[in-house]
Amino acid sequence: MPLSYRKDLGLLALRAGAGGVLFAHGAQKLFGWFGGPGLEATGGAMEQMGFTPGKQSALAAGAGEAGGGALLALGLATPAAGAAAAGAMAGAV
Repeated sequence: MPLSYRKDLGLLALRAGAGGVLFAHGAQKLFGWFGGPGLEATGGAMEQMGFTPGKQSALAAGAGEAGGGALLALGLATPAAGAAAAGAMAGAV
């Protein structure tokens, strides 16, 4: 197996893994999938943390994570997808 093929396969695995986790985390916020609280509960929690308005903050965070994660996993618009995911996670820090 050539080195370039292994490198591409490794990068695909990293992109799919990180993108999948980010997508799932955002889907928890937006839709309540995978045992998540959903948009209303996440909005209330964000209000308690000082992010106002809470529901819009939850929507922005969830969209950045789910959208960026899906695009990263698919390998589409990776610079924009990475920026969206990093921006959403910067708020988490």
